[in-house]
Amino acid sequence: MSPLLNLFYNIYERSLLAGMKGKKVPDHIAIIMDGNRRFAGKFGKRIDYGHSRGADITEKVIEWSYEMGVKELTIYAFSTENFNRSDDETVRLFELITNKFDHMRKNERTHEREIRVRAVGDIGLLPKELQEATRRIEKATKGYRKFKLNVAIAYGGRQDIVQAVRKMADKVLINELMPEDINENTVADHLYPMEGPSVSNVDLIIRTGGNERISNFLPWQANGNECAAYFCAPFWPEFRKIDLLRSIRIYQTRLAEQKRYERHREELFLSKMQNRCKEEERIRN
Repeated sequence: MSPLLNLFYNIYERSLLAGMKGKKVPDHIAIIMDGNRRFAGKFGKRIDYGHSRGADITEKVIEWSYEMGVKELTIYAFSTENFNRSDDETVRLFELITNKFDHMRKNERTHEREIRVRAVGDIGLLPKELQEATRRIEKATKGYRKFKLNVAIAYGGRQDIVQAVRKMADKVLINELMPEDINENTVADHLYPMEGPSVSNVDLIIRTGGNERISNFLPWQANGNECAAYFCAPFWPEFRKIDLLRSIRIYQTRLAEQKRYERHREELFLSKMQNRCKEEERIRN
């Protein structure tokens, strides 16, 4: 980046931060980290180069999110559909995730910031080494509450809902759960992860790489909550802090619009009630 471009970037970043000041930031951000393979192809590199660069950006995004006051971050690391990729790619990617989990577990910042790390998905489908790394970091961070990092791995949104329904059905069969007691909270409690509190509703979902679709990601927590969505062109390894700030600005704009709409509905309701009272008073007189 040239000095002039870097200066412009810094000015723009400060401007975005100033615009956010005093406004609510999303409690829960979910990210579809798309574009690692296309990024590698863009530079004529192996696919694992893109995944490695993407993992570096993930570490930065965790730090930015924490600093901005976000309470929960869910990242889509590996979907159930990704098992269809070549063995060479999946093996290298699983090794990368294993190493990152172990690095986070040993990193003092993880413990200083009390970051709780959990895997979200069908962990039994993963290689033994990755399963063990997952258990190690979950155990090491289990008591933390300041910041939640959910890593969606071997995850599919529809599959998640199906397995939740099966678990509830099993409980109904043994009279551990009554059908009439099933509500939205009950369903949420049976979604991934298997232990601990459920993944909270998503306030903002981000997808990089230029595709404008959610790709079966957290359908219950995101679509059901009608969260704000931000789609951007940069591949995941190219994602910058200003892209995160822009996405939060979209969330804040949507939140302001919702509040205006709610105020308008309230004013309209009060106006109708006042007119009705006036009409009833006129009839009585």
